[in-house]
Amino acid sequence: MNKRDYKKYVESVGDSALASMVDIAESYDNVDKAKVTDAVQKVISAVAAAKSNADVTFDKGVKAFDNIVAYSKAKKAFFKQLFNKINENFFKELDEAVKEFNSAVPEEVKAENKASK
Repeated sequence: MNKRDYKKYVESVGDSALASMVDIAESYDNVDKAKVTDAVQKVISAVAAAKSNADVTFDKGVKAFDNIVAYSKAKKAFFKQLFNKINENFFKELDEAVKEFNSAVPEEVKAENKASK
């Protein structure tokens, strides 16, 4: 996955989470709006951080390696490690936001949503 595709992926995941949160928050009156706002801000922050962290370049040129094959392997390994770390952090932050959102939703709303599926 390249940077552009990764940024689109992160944006899509974040948008999906935000849409679900806002939909539930607007559909029910007894949802804690302050906690929902905090959760939404965490999702937005996680998306922004992941997109920003993806704007890294490989800081070595071909001349720093014995041949083009070694350069390509090193560059591929660098980006694989980078995106794995960014993805790990992104989903950790997203999980925290979802936990906060879930604490804002009353049990009867959760039960109603489970029953409707």
